[in-house]
Amino acid sequence: MPKLEVKVDAEHTGERLDHYLRSVLPEQSRSRIQQLIRTGAIRLGSNTVRPSHTVRTADTISINLPPPSSTATLPENLPLEVVYEDTDLIVVNKPAGMVVHPSHGHDSGTLVNALLHHVPDLSGIGGERRPGIVHRLDRGTSGLIVVAKHDCAHNKLADDFRERKVQKDYIALAWGLVHAGRRIDLMIGRDPIQRQRMSTRARRARTAVTRITQAKTLSGVTLLRVAIATGRTHQIRVHLKAIGHSIVGDSTYGGVHRRVPHNLRPVSKLTRPFLHATRLAFAHPNDGHEVSFEAPLPTDLQQVLNELETLQKENQ
Repeated sequence: MPKLEVKVDAEHTGERLDHYLRSVLPEQSRSRIQQLIRTGAIRLGSNTVRPSHTVRTADTISINLPPPSSTATLPENLPLEVVYEDTDLIVVNKPAGMVVHPSHGHDSGTLVNALLHHVPDLSGIGGERRPGIVHRLDRGTSGLIVVAKHDCAHNKLADDFRERKVQKDYIALAWGLVHAGRRIDLMIGRDPIQRQRMSTRARRARTAVTRITQAKTLSGVTLLRVAIATGRTHQIRVHLKAIGHSIVGDSTYGGVHRRVPHNLRPVSKLTRPFLHATRLAFAHPNDGHEVSFEAPLPTDLQQVLNELETLQKENQ
């Protein structure tokens, strides 16, 4: 994009610079605009300023947007369960065991590798290692992910996720008795000792809210439907551990028990946390109409659940 210069009119005087630029650059997210201001790609005349700077009538804003980064990640012809697709976005049902985007030790076999094969020209605004990705799921979590196909869709979806406008529902199996209606409002940050884990006792933490919307007791474990307003790393896993009800099968957060009673033997078959992103609802980035998608429990989790329910009936 060539360098632009825009002058602030009287209608926008008194606004924050980053807010004003949303009307000038509607294809860019607020966080992206703030980043561009901080790095000097957007200036007031020739001067660098803060995103919170108040603009005045006739101020001249210089905008020099860098081109989207190209990805160095290679496309791979991997199985991909597409739930929905149009010219703006694609919704996929990620299998457990698949990493979302390349990282140290995971340069191939990721969801991004598969998407690059399926969608030749993904958005570059997310960075060269994660094109089109606006949110993620843990490697061991299955379920729905929406991916943007171009920058405008990417930015609008990213804003909605950031502003907590996206509805995200999960199905989880937790140890013990958990009641529906419970709200967990505990801040989450990086564990200061075990850096691969997250914790509600971290010194530097961010707000996180988890709600238990449905609960079904299965004699020692509870099948939950969980809604999250935020999307912190390992959020549901950390929050459930914090209240003493770790997710069954979650070896990182105390969800694997060496000995289980007879009626819970099926959980020993789990090779990952019993956690599935079952529903995703959001405003379509093209015209704002509400779209909603659902994915049933995958075979491995459904089989364990069926066996638990059978044993419970036998013991009644």
